[in-house]
Amino acid sequence: MEAIKATLESVMRVLETKKKALSKENPQVLLEQALSKKEFRHIKFNYLKKGILSISVDSSVWLYHLSLKKENLLLKLSKKTTGIRDIRFRLGGRK
Repeated sequence: MEAIKATLESVMRVLETKKKALSKENPQVLLEQALSKKEFRHIKFNYLKKGILSISVDSSVWLYHLSLKKENLLLKLSKKTTGIRDIRFRLGGRK
């Protein structure tokens, strides 16, 4: 019985490590870390494809605000992951 318990604990530890590694590369998590809470409430992650991160913004005011911060945001994200080359904002709304 102890062997099964030890095996399960080992498997759970490995799965937890993999989960943490995946969450560090998750664009949603990276955006949440790079933006303020107020900014994050106004965006929705669409996709990450071929190094382009697509983000929907709920108003034209926030679209403009985040467009001004685009280079700084791209710099922050590139420090955490190498997969993001560009950010594209679009007016869409947070759902």
